[in-house]
Amino acid sequence: MTTYHNPDLHCHSVVSDGTLTPEELAARAKAGGVDLWALTDHDEVGGQQRALAAARAQGLDYLTGVEVSVTFADTTVHIVGLGFDHTDARLVEGLAETRDGRGPRAREMAAQLEAIGIAGAYEGALKYVGNPALISRTHFARFLVETGVCRDTAEVFRKYLVEGKPGFVPHRWARLGDAVRWITEAGGIAVIAHPARYTFSATEEYALFSEFRQHGGRGVEVVTGSHTAQEAARYADMAREFELLASRGSDFHSPGESHVDLGRMAPLPADLTPVWTALADRIHTAEAAV
Repeated sequence: MTTYHNPDLHCHSVVSDGTLTPEELAARAKAGGVDLWALTDHDEVGGQQRALAAARAQGLDYLTGVEVSVTFADTTVHIVGLGFDHTDARLVEGLAETRDGRGPRAREMAAQLEAIGIAGAYEGALKYVGNPALISRTHFARFLVETGVCRDTAEVFRKYLVEGKPGFVPHRWARLGDAVRWITEAGGIAVIAHPARYTFSATEEYALFSEFRQHGGRGVEVVTGSHTAQEAARYADMAREFELLASRGSDFHSPGESHVDLGRMAPLPADLTPVWTALADRIHTAEAAV
């Protein structure tokens, strides 16, 4: 079995809310020393074939990926899927159902912003959308920076688009059990993405991990772009307690916006079992035909 030293199993392209194409991301991953890569666009696998071909062209081993939006305890949680069949009909159908509410939600977000004097937000956000079915808060944030309303996206998410602030519109995403089932029945492994980002109480977090395991979820992101070293240590402990595989990914979206560039992360703790070791037969090697 191949030993990987610098996997990056979480990033986004223009197919969802990133600013680079799958081909540009593959080249950036290669330049960053990544040796196993996954493109994990939000609720969409439309970029997977391009990512597979781009990885092969760059000499990168590749795992299929997706990041599914889930509502759990009235909170949006993200579940990364890795190593699945990206043509699986039920997975593709479930992701399409999850995407359906984004358009009406975006128009309501724009209406809230217009009510406080920020006009043209919907049209402005659309300029940043590679796939209109996946318009999101990130696209609105880029519009607010472009028009000078905020200095950067960090300021946007302090003042707008979050609960209690103008432009926040909640949405009911997929159910946790459904998302895990779509991924696992398509031959992949489900992973809790960047768990430190959720504002759960200790009891709610324990419930998330417990229910995730009951549904067949098998992994958790321990090292990711938004985790501090202390948070990585905490979720390493959670991986041990819940006997979960450990994943590692930058959550890269765009140069200048993301916390961490592709491949620029700390290693996983040595005693954890990396998720990719359980997916050895699902890895598309650079030498194999796409």
